[in-house]
Amino acid sequence: MQQGTLYVICGPSGVGKSSLVKALVESTTELEVSVSHTTRQARMGEQNGVNYNFVTEVEFMDILNRNGFFEHAHIFGNYYGTSQQWVTERLNTGVDVILEIDWQGAQQIRRLKPETLCIFILPPSRTTLEGRLRKRSTDSDEIIKQRLHGATLEMSHYVEFDYLVINDDFAKTLFNLQTIIFSQRLTQTVQARENQRLLAELLAE
Repeated sequence: MQQGTLYVICGPSGVGKSSLVKALVESTTELEVSVSHTTRQARMGEQNGVNYNFVTEVEFMDILNRNGFFEHAHIFGNYYGTSQQWVTERLNTGVDVILEIDWQGAQQIRRLKPETLCIFILPPSRTTLEGRLRKRSTDSDEIIKQRLHGATLEMSHYVEFDYLVINDDFAKTLFNLQTIIFSQRLTQTVQARENQRLLAELLAE
């Protein structure tokens, strides 16, 4: 069976990753997003098992100690992790999977699966990024300052990624992400695996 492609999408908090990933998955067949485990509290409107798998710190550590995470990170006082079993099972069915994680998680994934394609999303300006963070109205001024400071560090790692996308216009950014997914599905390696029978027939003497 065709093996799916694993994608990592990173970017600073407030850059619009979640909205873009949601629209990308809804508009693209055979593409799913991994639902991370986290110890942070759910925000208004978030659903367990949809936005995140919300767990206690004890539950998170139990999974971690059983090597159940592909990657994990401690961010702003909370733990986040990606289920190794779920990702592997979905890729083995031929479905492409997106991980929406931070740059540290991307490094961990790349060490385990070097073939992973990594996409970094940047804001058009720092002013725009701060405005998006404040518009969410979920964090205090102190947390926003921490997120902006962390954004500088995170954005400095863009050079480690395969693709760089600027989120200055939602529709254009979504199109660019779709283009990345579709172009990967047309590579010689992927097409040769999917069309083995046809190629054998065409090349038969």
